[in-house]
Amino acid sequence: MSNPAPVVGMWYARSGGDSFEVVAIDRDDSTIEIQYFDGTIEELDFDEWRDEEIVAASPPEDWTGSVDVEPEDTENEFDLAPGNGNSPFDAIDRGEADGYSELEMPDEQQERPAG
Repeated sequence: MSNPAPVVGMWYARSGGDSFEVVAIDRDDSTIEIQYFDGTIEELDFDEWRDEEIVAASPPEDWTGSVDVEPEDTENEFDLAPGNGNSPFDAIDRGEADGYSELEMPDEQQERPAG
């Protein structure tokens, strides 16, 4: 059985091991850079890729593995229920929404010639 070709952005797993994503391929150095779900980065050469038993894998459902985000940080972040005060539209300045916030209109009396 041959291993699948490494593709940047695709997820793979070693037989009985953790899954990882291919994040870079350097053809000049003949290396493949992989990143595990926890953020650990490892470099394999092309021979190591061929010698190990590697299979295609599904990406993890939880995207927060390699970033420092606690579940509490994202809870109800986009709760758009009416009246809860968390709508992203609450922050819109209605003057800016009309497109006139940066435009100063001249006073009509100043523009008229005296006479």
